[in-house]
Amino acid sequence: MIKKGTVMNGKRVADSSVVMAQMMIPQDANPAGNVHGGVVVKIIDEAAGWSRRGTPGATWSPASIDRMDFHQPVFVGDLLFFRATLNFAGRTSMEIGVRVEAENLMTGEVRHVASAYLTYVAIDRSGRPNEIPPLVLESEDERRLSREARARREMRLAERTKEAGCQKDPKTCS
Repeated sequence: MIKKGTVMNGKRVADSSVVMAQMMIPQDANPAGNVHGGVVVKIIDEAAGWSRRGTPGATWSPASIDRMDFHQPVFVGDLLFFRATLNFAGRTSMEIGVRVEAENLMTGEVRHVASAYLTYVAIDRSGRPNEIPPLVLESEDERRLSREARARREMRLAERTKEAGCQKDPKTCS
């Protein structure tokens, strides 16, 4: 646990970036040769997990997956590339963006097939949120991604507050 007033070294976006590759095989797909979305989501979670490396916090707990979008189908024989990058670090949580591209090895065609934003919370040994290092933003693109991630975070928090109110008094919800 970090004591109040302690300054932590920041973490650079470049130090969190991960690229994983995985060939899609018949066991990943349905009989028509289309890869199951759950297979892709599992590897997205693994890539995001690796991008958290080097960040203190004992344990990381997934908090949400935002905008899990499938843009195009994935087929048996596609080589998938999972590009994970740390977009935002709050006091105890971080957002990681993962872009998935599929390469058809016969034609060389590369397609953007999926994207997701995952939020994780650092948990200390007693199960409480743990402070994490700030994110060091070095380029305009990194600053833009961080602004977008902060906006998604604000929407998630507002939605969570609204849902809590609805659970207390369902008549206030439409």
